[in-house]
Amino acid sequence: MTARREFDLNIERVLESWTVAHAIREVIANALDEAALTGTAEPTIIKDDQGRWHVRDFGRGIRYEHLTQNENKEKLANPERVVGKFGVGLKDALATFDRRKVGVRICSRFGTITTTKQHKHGFDDITTLHAVIEPPDDPALDGTEIVLTDVRDPDIEEAKALFRHYAGDEVLETTPYGLVLSRPKRRPARIYVNGLRVAEEQNYLFSYDITSPTKGLRAALNRERSNVGRTAYTDRVKAILLAATSEAVASALAEDLSGFAAGTWHDETQLVDVGVHACQVLNATGKVIFLTPDELNFARDFVDRAEDDGYRVVVIPSTIRHKIEGSTDITGAPIIDLGRFKDQWNESFQFKFVDPAKLTKSERAVFERTDAILTLRGGRPPQVKEILISKTMRLGAASYAEAAGVWEPAEGRIVIKRDQLASLTRYAGTLLHEVAHAETGTPDISAGFEDALTGELGEVACSSLGDSRV
Repeated sequence: MTARREFDLNIERVLESWTVAHAIREVIANALDEAALTGTAEPTIIKDDQGRWHVRDFGRGIRYEHLTQNENKEKLANPERVVGKFGVGLKDALATFDRRKVGVRICSRFGTITTTKQHKHGFDDITTLHAVIEPPDDPALDGTEIVLTDVRDPDIEEAKALFRHYAGDEVLETTPYGLVLSRPKRRPARIYVNGLRVAEEQNYLFSYDITSPTKGLRAALNRERSNVGRTAYTDRVKAILLAATSEAVASALAEDLSGFAAGTWHDETQLVDVGVHACQVLNATGKVIFLTPDELNFARDFVDRAEDDGYRVVVIPSTIRHKIEGSTDITGAPIIDLGRFKDQWNESFQFKFVDPAKLTKSERAVFERTDAILTLRGGRPPQVKEILISKTMRLGAASYAEAAGVWEPAEGRIVIKRDQLASLTRYAGTLLHEVAHAETGTPDISAGFEDALTGELGEVACSSLGDSRV
């Protein structure tokens, strides 16, 4: 190249809202993209002793052809690796620099580019921005160096803060769809697309970097590249969370679920699928039990037992509770809710039988009335072979408290909890209750059992009144 040439950028006045930081953002994005596509060294952003800022990459070097407004096929073919996709970013940046009185000089081994205003060829009444193409300052220069003058340091820092590369967000987990990032303290969550911040969220639990944008999201990344609507990225945020398997992410989501009753939970955990997945991951990390606020209240003693057994209690909404009932976690193990824990408790339960000789005097006096009580209802049913006393007891079929007694048909025995011997009334009532089960084989809270129990009460009443019509 031996002569100066002018390249019409066909720009009059666009993107009025762009600041200097927006324009610097495009320069940095191009440098980062070139490094990603070519595997070259990280770009540098430095200030010289004359106050000029230099943004330098070490890629292939810019050519004036790159200033045409065309889709970049290479970037479109690698959407997961780059920020930009159209060739308009640099042109918009040049227009913004011109409007904001920032000097710009673009250097590569293919030439040096500056800008100027002049009449459009053949139309003296129209003035547009032109790129001035001149021979290279350094024909051996690696990559591209953009030199900016009259730029304030805060503009550089503001532009760099738009990139995860410079923002310092902690990566909590990497998934095929993107990264889960820690949210900055006392600041909104950040939404990045391939490292470029496109939105902020006041009520998100995490920040996210979407590295595999959907077609719709790519379409939403307009020239402004900011304030992208939530609907454009919600599906990808959901996909990232559903692919997350780390305890750090799942625990934070599960903890956040417990804030729903107070209205303090975040937007991601209000997505039922995300909440269910958090429970599936968290269940696989150790001893966890999931229950609703209502379950926490009416089964408080039983929940205390779970905690005593080393279970971590996680309170969740009923919408999620219904989804996880009977399901498994990411390892295939059953998710432990209150019903499942009750089943496990009963399966592992063992009676601690008490020898009648070791009962207290008052307890023994009550227990010795067993045959007399059964005589009132017509005697002991033939299927009841034993009546035993136990210090411990299974949980009731319809509650999360220990039952007062239980009928075990396989063993042909009635087992009554020792504390029922505290009074004859309690013992007699429990004994007759279990006899009704033994006689009919019907479970609690059933019409058959209600009829049987009514019959038992009638027989006892008739016997007590001396009526022979029993």
